[in-house]
Amino acid sequence: MGVGGSFWDLLKPYARHEGAGYLRGRRVAVDLSFWVISHSAAIRARSPHARLPHLRTLFFRTLSLFSKMGAFPVFVVDGQPSPLKSQVRAARFFRGSGMDLAALPSTEAEASADAPVQPRNAKFTRYVEDCVELLEYLGMPVLRAKGEGEALCAQLNNQGHVDACITSDSDAFLFGAKTVIKVLRSNCKEPFECYNMADIESGLGLKRKQMVAMALLVGSDHDLHGVPGFGPETALRFVQLFDEDNVLAKLYEIGKGVYPFIEGVSAPNIDDLPSPSTKSLPRARSPHCSHCGHPGNKKNHIKDGCNFCLVDSLENCVEKPAGFICECPSCDKARDMKVQRRNENWQIKVCKRIAAETNFPNEEIINLYLSDDNLDNENGVPLLTWNKPDMEILVDFLSFKQNWEPAYIRQRMLPMLSTIYLREMASSQSKSFLLYDQYKFHSIQRIKIRYGHPYYLVKWKRVTRSMISNDSPSKQTELEGKNDKVEVLDGDDEVVDEEEEEPTMISETTELLDEPDVPQVLDDDKDCFLLTDEDIELVNAAFPDEAQRFQEEQRLKEAKSIARKSKLNVAGFETPKGPRPSGVQLSIKEFYRSKKGLSGDSGKDGSRKSSDVDLSKNLPKSVRRRLLFD
Repeated sequence: MGVGGSFWDLLKPYARHEGAGYLRGRRVAVDLSFWVISHSAAIRARSPHARLPHLRTLFFRTLSLFSKMGAFPVFVVDGQPSPLKSQVRAARFFRGSGMDLAALPSTEAEASADAPVQPRNAKFTRYVEDCVELLEYLGMPVLRAKGEGEALCAQLNNQGHVDACITSDSDAFLFGAKTVIKVLRSNCKEPFECYNMADIESGLGLKRKQMVAMALLVGSDHDLHGVPGFGPETALRFVQLFDEDNVLAKLYEIGKGVYPFIEGVSAPNIDDLPSPSTKSLPRARSPHCSHCGHPGNKKNHIKDGCNFCLVDSLENCVEKPAGFICECPSCDKARDMKVQRRNENWQIKVCKRIAAETNFPNEEIINLYLSDDNLDNENGVPLLTWNKPDMEILVDFLSFKQNWEPAYIRQRMLPMLSTIYLREMASSQSKSFLLYDQYKFHSIQRIKIRYGHPYYLVKWKRVTRSMISNDSPSKQTELEGKNDKVEVLDGDDEVVDEEEEEPTMISETTELLDEPDVPQVLDDDKDCFLLTDEDIELVNAAFPDEAQRFQEEQRLKEAKSIARKSKLNVAGFETPKGPRPSGVQLSIKEFYRSKKGLSGDSGKDGSRKSSDVDLSKNLPKSVRRRLLFD
């Protein structure tokens, strides 16, 4: 949730729409609870009998984020929930149970930092622990927060450990985040929304402390109601009256009953301010003519004329049009005073609403948002490392939890393994020249567009038995059986498992699955090849010679194609010599000449006699043309 109201709608005009390549090579902090709750619920809505959808979603989303989008994800787990959030948690329980929120009991005693911490739901905690175990087998770094997961994501982003945060909680900006990705769909051609704090500051003039002030007024996860009468637009208008350095100090003054818009010792108390309706507006507008609307009166204008009307017309006093607005100095001054008085009345009104609240602003909420100590580790942020997945334990874990076949798991893991292999080759740290200990780089087939982003279609050749003769027989048998479940299809881009009949899976076209592309296997009598989609820049860095050779071949093909097309275009404009084959459509000139030459009454030289057809000049041109052709 984050900040109450439609806070995301307020920020949406300043969102950037980024494509799949935006996260390539970047570190991103992922709020794990957000993935577990939102996407598991969506999958259960589509497939009620799904088996452990939180593990399935996390597995495929992590593979897509790491291999397809090329990011380095850091997963953040929630710690102990804040006692200030107990009221929101109770409201969510009432809403999820279909109960009326009016029956929600008062939790003022619980909403304190000194109140005992209520543990999280046992089922949800078990789900999170399963996800953490899966991520450790995948080699992903996992950090545990003291409190809210989005708070640690924002701290990592603010301190430069990661480049962006993936969370739907808008209060990540209040915790100090600089770049927030709200919704991420990797299997979608449409770009995703990326919010930068710099764009929000330049567009709305909002900074971190001003957003904290808005959360105090509108409401948030730690204060469900906020101040009555305040929505996002009203709160935005109010906080824009102060700069970031003193906006919270001004809220403290208003909470104590001090009117903040008059500086010095003469600042009045809010309760002593007059009501907006009791103070009359001073008269600043001079009399105006009721006929033309200009300064003066109608009687004098009829007698002596209007100076303003004489300039624009020959009449002494012209009747004013509908919607006429006088631009004289007295009218401008009156309008300015009216606007100023309206703003003063609004300021007094909102200040009285704020002063009526008890314990405002809540200092515990302010300290929670501005704290930079959100990691459950006294030694600070550890070194973030991405390890290789432990395939044997991962296969056993998913086989037990999801009831998947080992060959199916290894097949889905190949995009991630190829990405790790290419990164190691690019950094010259690879100890093995084989992908998955059985495939070596062969060639680049072509450039392939997937979800609006270009990839290389890389061809890997499986090594022969003689090349792995040094391995143990058990390992050879295991390597040979890893692709037994894969079958080649006639299409270029899709390969499916022949024995994949699992009812828990949903279609690949859904945006919730994020399942990576299944590698294609080409098998003939002699060799076995594997086709995978790889990032262009990564392949260029890992195998520069092969990439350069492929690019030169592409340039030669394009040059030949352009030359061939140019020859065809030139040949199309030339008149063919000799008899034209039957069934070929003639041009209008050739058709006219052929009809003229084949006329039955033509002369010996092929010319038409003037007496054959009466081409009277009085006939229309279209009629004469028909007579000639017929």
